Amino acid sequence: MINSYLRPCTYIAADWDGDSSAVQIIQKWNNDYRKSMSFKDAHDLVQARDSSLNCSIKASLSSRLDESHKFILIVGNSTKTVRSGSCQYCGSLNSYNHYCVRGRSADYRSYIDFECEKAVRDGLQIVVLYNSGSIDKEKCPDVVKWKGTHKEMWSWSGNQWVWDYNKIATAIGV
Repeated sequence: MINSYLRPCTYIAADWDGDSSAVQIIQKWNNDYRKSMSFKDAHDLVQARDSSLNCSIKASLSSRLDESHKFILIVGNSTKTVRSGSCQYCGSLNSYNHYCVRGRSADYRSYIDFECEKAVRDGLQIVVLYNSGSIDKEKCPDVVKWKGTHKEMWSWSGNQWVWDYNKIATAIGV
């Protein structure tokens, strides 16, 4: 297990287009002094300087993961199929010869696949939160499907679905 004193951050990964509300609720609760959730968000660290290159974004993600002891993946409807971050969508890839014209190695993994694989390889504590009222591991990337803690983020209360702070906070372990 990674030492949280040496690597003090918690890293949140998600399909930021499809599951931004789930990320935002965790960040909101983390910043609310009335809640017991309190962790140092790895995304508050340095950002990539060149947001147009997938490889520089992955380098920035990697450095933030290097500062983290805990990896939270939010799984939604598109998490497993999202392809954003693959070199095939970068203008620097020579698609005929499959090499990067900037001298970098070609990486066809999505940002999410990259993050999940690095978290597993580095031995981070894995927490998988499902942006729904049930756990559906078929939507989860294979590399973390059977790793760590898996928990749904929603509960039925009264006659509506609501964010379940207690389930989320317990899964994250704060």
